Amino acid sequence: MRAVRTVLGDVPPDRLGVCDAHDHLFLRSPALPGHELDDPAAAAAELATFRELGGGTLVQWTPFGMGRAAGELPALSRAAGVHLVAATGLHQAAHYAPGLLERLRGGGLAAFFTAELTEGMLTGDDPDGPRGPARAGMVKVAGMFHGLDGHAREVMAAAAEAHHATGAPIGVHHEMGTAAADVLALLTGQLGVPAASVLLGHLNRFPDPGLHRELAASGAYLAFDGPSRAHHATDWRLLGCLEDLAAAGHADQLLIGGDTTSATARAATGGGPGVPYLLRVLRPRIAAALGEDAAAALFVRNPARAFAWA
Repeated sequence: MRAVRTVLGDVPPDRLGVCDAHDHLFLRSPALPGHELDDPAAAAAELATFRELGGGTLVQWTPFGMGRAAGELPALSRAAGVHLVAATGLHQAAHYAPGLLERLRGGGLAAFFTAELTEGMLTGDDPDGPRGPARAGMVKVAGMFHGLDGHAREVMAAAAEAHHATGAPIGVHHEMGTAAADVLALLTGQLGVPAASVLLGHLNRFPDPGLHRELAASGAYLAFDGPSRAHHATDWRLLGCLEDLAAAGHADQLLIGGDTTSATARAATGGGPGVPYLLRVLRPRIAAALGEDAAAALFVRNPARAFAWA
């Protein structure tokens, strides 16, 4: 039997409903000063609007050490009536204060990720802090721009160990949508992670249909996220990329997410597209371009498979 691990416990995949497959309710990084997502009330407002529009599940890809507010997530989930899937794992080294990564490595990254998946997540950003009852449902890792550095390889190796111990899916941040082939070569080729357990994020930021088809041929999931960001090639090429992949027979491997990464991008408080954009604007456009069945695949059926594990 397979289930999706949410912050309130495991649920059958068919209970997820409409899914925002990649977003952030909380996020903080020294590399992104002034862009903190740290307001529980604003997060609650985004979730409430998402629920009003028919949303059922949001997957927060914020990994450990970046203000993911794991202790806040269960109450937010209950209040909104929205399933929340949280992440363990690590981002690029630049997103962490000096010394934090060394403290984590001392206890073993694979063991740390596995504990957060099976026992409970640390409620704050202190490796020696308390562990809450909410468990992570995925592992987040990150590549670099057109390549992988030593930190990325170390984290991905630990994520692969955690996957083999638990079956949890691995979501990948691709810097500007690049290095996805390098990631697959490492995770699936060298480390033995099944491609169906790998979620390749931000591919809309590198809108190369030929490359997308090559990646899809591996069997991995392709995540298109962060819509309505003028500094990325997103909205005006997104539908074309999705249409190309659907025509090639890969509609059942596509995931859609909002990837809200700053307070100004929130709909409820910042005047941005926010989480509601997916269902208010993007889903109707996808349904019009690809058909209602394809839209149901992207928002309901595909994430139900992608985030489920034994």
